[in-house]
Amino acid sequence: MEISRADLSVQLGPSQRKHNHCVLLLCWLLFGLAPNGGAQTSQRPTSLGILDFGNSNFSRLAAEKLRTNLKSEDELFLVDPELVRTAARGTGYSGSLNMSVIEARELGAAVASDFYILGDAQTLRRSPSIGPVYYESYCSLLMISSRTGRLVFWDRPSFTAENVKASETLLLSQLAGAEIRHRCLLAIRRAQEDEREQRELVGNASDTIIEEAPDENNSVEANGIRLPRPYRRLRPEYPDSAARAEVEATVDVLVEVGADGEVGQVQIARWAGFGLDEVTVATVRQLHFFPAMRNGTPIPMRVLLRYNFRKPPK
Repeated sequence: MEISRADLSVQLGPSQRKHNHCVLLLCWLLFGLAPNGGAQTSQRPTSLGILDFGNSNFSRLAAEKLRTNLKSEDELFLVDPELVRTAARGTGYSGSLNMSVIEARELGAAVASDFYILGDAQTLRRSPSIGPVYYESYCSLLMISSRTGRLVFWDRPSFTAENVKASETLLLSQLAGAEIRHRCLLAIRRAQEDEREQRELVGNASDTIIEEAPDENNSVEANGIRLPRPYRRLRPEYPDSAARAEVEATVDVLVEVGADGEVGQVQIARWAGFGLDEVTVATVRQLHFFPAMRNGTPIPMRVLLRYNFRKPPK
């Protein structure tokens, strides 16, 4: 005979009901069931992969210091470093710190993490024209979102001392400290929030079509298209943050130029970090264009602009 829940409550005596309540409470504790009958939900930790910061013993030690530091955070799940190394080798990654968002997404998919960190850690002997020889230990850090391929955080802690051991000890202490851990966590949270907002914007976007600039000049002429042209070309300044790191890199930006010739959305297509992305976007937003034309009619168009940064001569 089938007994309903209502029937069961009638048949149990007071002591039996108390015992049954204890059994249910134990089930809640063991299986994570909430008293309202639903399962308690906990947010999945954010997965993070950290690639080695070079091939030297010191560069690997620097990466391991940061891994150990971030592993202490409950919000994060650190992907096994051997799996990360194998995945990176499988994609042919060779240590570049200047990547397109497409390349970065492909590497993130191989590493199989929500975010990952690239880096370069070295100790250099410095011989100034005035003063004694000293040593500089630095670590360039770049954190990338695997979903978007975008650079979400960069840093370059650097320390100097009169000998190698002292400078490296200072840097390793920084990589193991609370400050860098807090900054990495903050960058991840901000990136996740930005990506949520971006998904909402895409979902609510209008149906306005912005044409991509053709890759081939022949295609431009055949379709009666004239590409946008800036009134005057502006060159981004080489920032001090990049100069201190002696960075040479390329920054690509996708720029939406309206039918009125004004700059709309600007997206980084190849990032470099060290302040180069920011100065590039700031410069592009100052541009004004002769708009793209098709058969004499202005049209909106998305174009790719490339800026090559080289170290200024000393």
